[in-house]
Amino acid sequence: MDGVLLRSLTPSVLAILVRRGADFAAAEDAVQDALVEAVRVWPADPPRDPKGWLVTVAWRRFLDATRADSARRRREDLVDEQPAPGPASGVDDTLQLYFLCAHPSLSPSSAVALTLRAVGGLTTRQIAQAYLVPEATMAQRISRAKRTVSGVRFDQPGDVATVLRVLYLVFNEGYSGDVDLCAEAIRLTRQLAAAIDHPEVAGLLALMLLHHARRAARTAPDGSLVPLAEQDRGRWDRASIAEGIGILQAALARDRLGEFQAQAAIAALHADAPTAEETDWTQIVEWYDELTRLTDSPVVRLNRAVAVGEADGARAGLAALAELDASLPRHAAVAAYLHERDGDLATAARLYAEAARKAPNLAERDHLTRRAARLNARLRR
Repeated sequence: MDGVLLRSLTPSVLAILVRRGADFAAAEDAVQDALVEAVRVWPADPPRDPKGWLVTVAWRRFLDATRADSARRRREDLVDEQPAPGPASGVDDTLQLYFLCAHPSLSPSSAVALTLRAVGGLTTRQIAQAYLVPEATMAQRISRAKRTVSGVRFDQPGDVATVLRVLYLVFNEGYSGDVDLCAEAIRLTRQLAAAIDHPEVAGLLALMLLHHARRAARTAPDGSLVPLAEQDRGRWDRASIAEGIGILQAALARDRLGEFQAQAAIAALHADAPTAEETDWTQIVEWYDELTRLTDSPVVRLNRAVAVGEADGARAGLAALAELDASLPRHAAVAAYLHERDGDLATAARLYAEAARKAPNLAERDHLTRRAARLNARLRR
């Protein structure tokens, strides 16, 4: 069973059902039922047209569910609209579906959460981690969003800012999480950049390209994480870096700065440095100051503390870190790094171990555990 194929077809099948009149929640349920049926049937009897098969089965499941409802007249109309047999359209509906899910009846945060869950394929836990809220809170938010759009006709697309936020979070989960969604996020952002002349769309595309260019160097052959300062820069994709920097420069020249352009500028400074020691940390701090002004995000402030520690010394970084809530994700890891740089190995080892216990994925946990073990070994000498 090709799980990647099923994941890639899901948004398009969902979009077809929505366009044909299914409300979003019912369409999502029908598509999920069709996916379960595919997992059961396809290994023994693979279809010649997987997308067409999924559309047909999902539509039938939707009609079955609709017939249990009281709106008989609407049910009869929907039966007449059933798609004809034969290959389904090859049109990519995914980006359109992102816009439809960013419905005006939803708040931006609810629209993002709903789209990540239904279209992006992220789990409720992954979305909650991205928003820095408990999983139960995010589950309630997604449920409320589904109730809000239940029965709503999806004919009013949402705004670009909401779609950009979704694409950004999908890329981030693909870049650092358990599911590789980076290529899909870049593909959709390219489509959006080709369709919309918007500096923040360009900024997001540049940011994705610059981060993705370092992907091959982020892990060692054994799968362990390699920190930025220790990466083999010869493995970075220079063509993607050049493309990303070119796109960013054109966007910045329009003098309409946004958070994705500022993030891309930071990524460009890292990508442009021949070695870690030659990184322009002073300029990176300045860009973090701009990003803080634009977003006032605690995560941005956390990353800024690292940059301050590199530019002005570990003590300055720790002072910046002291202003932040210690419950922030990765706060302990940043504190450990800055204490290690300041020479306080005992505190750093303790904080690395604490950060490992809170790590959101296995690779990060193992990396932090090794850091703690290395420092403890040095302390025992």
